[in-house]
Amino acid sequence: MQSSPLLLEEPIRMASILEPSKPCFFPAMTKIVGTLGPKSRSVDVISQCLEAGMSVARFDFSWGDPEYHQETLENLKAAIKSTKKLCAVMLDTVGPELQVVNKTEHPISLQADTLVVLTPDQDKEATSNLLPVNFNGLSKAVKKGDTIFIGQYLFTGSETTSVWLEVKDVDGDDVTCVIKNSATLAGSLYTLHVSQIRIDLPTLTDKDKEVISTWGLQNNIDFLSLSYTRHAEDVRHAREFLSKFGDLKQTQIFAKIENIEGLTHFDEILREADGIILSRGNLGIDLPPEKVFLFQKAAIYKCNMAGKPAVVTRVVDTMTDNLRPTRAEATDVANAVLDGSDAIVLGAETLRGLYPVETISTVGKICSEAEKVYNQDLYFKKTVRYVGEPMSHMESIASSAVRAAIKVKASVIICFTSSGRAASYALSSFATVFSGNRSVGHGNKTATATADMCQRHVARLIAKYRPTMPVISVVIPQLKTNQLRWTFTGGFQARQSLIIRGLFPMLADPRHPAESKSATNESILKVALDHGKACGIVKPHDRIVVCQKVGDSSVVKIIELED
Repeated sequence: MQSSPLLLEEPIRMASILEPSKPCFFPAMTKIVGTLGPKSRSVDVISQCLEAGMSVARFDFSWGDPEYHQETLENLKAAIKSTKKLCAVMLDTVGPELQVVNKTEHPISLQADTLVVLTPDQDKEATSNLLPVNFNGLSKAVKKGDTIFIGQYLFTGSETTSVWLEVKDVDGDDVTCVIKNSATLAGSLYTLHVSQIRIDLPTLTDKDKEVISTWGLQNNIDFLSLSYTRHAEDVRHAREFLSKFGDLKQTQIFAKIENIEGLTHFDEILREADGIILSRGNLGIDLPPEKVFLFQKAAIYKCNMAGKPAVVTRVVDTMTDNLRPTRAEATDVANAVLDGSDAIVLGAETLRGLYPVETISTVGKICSEAEKVYNQDLYFKKTVRYVGEPMSHMESIASSAVRAAIKVKASVIICFTSSGRAASYALSSFATVFSGNRSVGHGNKTATATADMCQRHVARLIAKYRPTMPVISVVIPQLKTNQLRWTFTGGFQARQSLIIRGLFPMLADPRHPAESKSATNESILKVALDHGKACGIVKPHDRIVVCQKVGDSSVVKIIELED
């Protein structure tokens, strides 16, 4: 893989590193996904998280009941209203996740070099030598010598909170293991992961379907995080299920790659999914440590070239209990940005961590510093070369807008988007339809239909080329009716931009047309510029690049602001 040297001037003045960074309305171009839970579910804390830079709220259904999560979501809505910060909602499925069940919730101490039995009999009490699991087929899936990991909120690497087991014997439904390290398991549930072994359970379980069809439908979730995605068929099945429920047709599916099987089928999964989550907790167990970085770089590169969001997990685990990350973690965050990540997921750090707001703020600051030395010029050339010729009309418009903005040192790119009809397939196909002669469809969707969707998602195409300045996507809602009530579309499109690097949505007045009859209709542009001025990213004499639909044509224009 071609390396991406940093954009650092030589010789660099080392003292300049100590100079404080300039404050900015947007904490970072890279987005932050925060998992809401016990330590981050009050209106006050969520408000602080939004102010610190969280743009997507993740609800993890591997623990807690729908009522608990609904209370948290209502608090999120109140926080959004008070802070005036838009935030998307992500539902994280349980999937074929194996769990150790501790009904007493008493801590369990496990001693190295002793034996412990894993049993599917959940009526038995969890002890230091017996752990009930929620899967009847474990004894059929493993053999002597296999490796099993158990921990809470997957495997931070701390030897005191996760345990490594080696299978010693299989007797009927029970699996006897040798404990390889001493650890104390605390809480009611611990995740169990068998290294490089396929677990014969559906990716979208009956429990997941129930949660989606009730909680997910009730709350019009923006993203579905599909845990343990192993095949492209998993994504197709999930999309088919979502399509049964009205507005959930627009919900985007992010495939979580967290085992060898998902890694093996990565390319076909990427073609089907709307985005990819690199779940380094589980995957770091299935892969040798020296291979983890290689998967991260290769997977993010593929996502970048396809124009689909790449999201990285498990970057500042120690901030669950500490106010500062380790030096290695700080570097890890920066490297995720330099590799091309769109967003970073915070799990235990915000869910049950002691410093959820400080964690979001710290990660945002690191992302911002890394973005300053991101080699956009090299990335741009690489992306253009990958897309090939002839470019599609919209690909050409998007790349031209970015190049023009960089050449004239524009402070912002403004793009107008009409919400139009629901296009649930748009993100999963808009950027991969035209890649030279590599035409990629989506199911039975034709290239013509997908090109039409590209017209509505040019802002995402612009973000694909990683401009150095923010892209304000002005979403103009449209009025629709089901003959019983009138509703406005556009909320999904705006919120779903909140996971894409550099793209910042703005919901406009629905009375403004997105497609001007002539280039002289500037009313909506004035609204966007006023928004930019209020945010502090647009100042007098700045140059602005505008991408707008005029009649049947898409145009890119450069304007220079007056006093």
